[in-house]
Amino acid sequence: MAMSGDPPGGTPEDTGGGDDDFRADEYRSVVFDDDFVRAARLQEYSAQERMGEHARAVRSRSIWSSGGSPAGSRSGLGSAARQGRLIVLCIALALAAAVYMGLRNPYVAPATGQAEALSSTVVPLAPSEPVQGGRPADLFAKSQAAQYRVGAAGITLPAMRRTHHFTEEQVQAALTVAKDYLVQSSLDPDVLSGAASRPVRVLLNPDQLQQFDESMLTPTGDGHHALTGWLVRFDPAIAVVADTRVRVSGTLAVEEVAPDALEVTSDHTFVYAVRPATGQPLVADGASLFTVRRELRLRFGRDDLTARRVELVSAYVMAGPQDCAADPAEGFRPLLAGAGPTTVGPAASDPYASGHPRRTSGLCGVLAPTATPDQGVSPGP
Repeated sequence: MAMSGDPPGGTPEDTGGGDDDFRADEYRSVVFDDDFVRAARLQEYSAQERMGEHARAVRSRSIWSSGGSPAGSRSGLGSAARQGRLIVLCIALALAAAVYMGLRNPYVAPATGQAEALSSTVVPLAPSEPVQGGRPADLFAKSQAAQYRVGAAGITLPAMRRTHHFTEEQVQAALTVAKDYLVQSSLDPDVLSGAASRPVRVLLNPDQLQQFDESMLTPTGDGHHALTGWLVRFDPAIAVVADTRVRVSGTLAVEEVAPDALEVTSDHTFVYAVRPATGQPLVADGASLFTVRRELRLRFGRDDLTARRVELVSAYVMAGPQDCAADPAEGFRPLLAGAGPTTVGPAASDPYASGHPRRTSGLCGVLAPTATPDQGVSPGP
């Protein structure tokens, strides 16, 4: 029996369910759930929002919102939003890392200031006993220098460690150049005799060359232009080196004094065998010992390390035996074998005189008896 609403004869076979069946098939794959609604690019305003003047019917949703993905998928605009946020996060992290590294390892600007002028003090040491003479080997054997090494071997380098702003290689370079300066300024035979000064000059910072040249040409005891503050030199009219095997002992130390500067402290004792330059005929036992204690401060900037040069900041020198009345600024004038002790004080200074006063004129020491060869000790074989 046909039901009410059915066509007469029943529903034809192979006939679809009309528009309703068609629509159901068409939208069967579409699910209008909450995710779909939240992901919609356009969002309809509420009735109250549409009552406003010039109000639009819909508004665009930002891809930065939590639901900013395309309908039916998380890989469209939502993926783009996540990528955008990731890019911004990466940029922020990169900036933070750059700031952190800048604080952890700050850029050190190269030094632009000029080198300091050398400040030097040279103190003569007067003998308290007659100056002993003899053969150089015998004199060395009977003195405290008997255990000293010969020449550059006596200038030993300390253990090398990096500092906060300088590598181990840079520390090594500073110590090596400092040793070179000591060798050239204290052991070079031509420098000791006054025949040359270039071996020392080429190692200096260019800013100190004018002061060095003035000290060589017109040495004075003003605290800045003493020739013997820069190097060891004997007055060629008084004494010459009798034995080139100079005895040496001392220490070197290095420290970082600024982010762009290393400072090497040198404290060495040099013992020379000297003899008279002129006068009586040369005799084998006519030599005597002359001792020089040099305390130097040498500074190295980054440019100095690259160019292998040094800035000599200060020099404190004690040397004897010599007469306190003689000015040691121009060169050392040893009291030679046979000379007796002297009680003559330093040269007089006139405070009313014009020009540069001799700042070290009041400085004079006494050479301790223990610093001279012991006559009671027999020389070694």
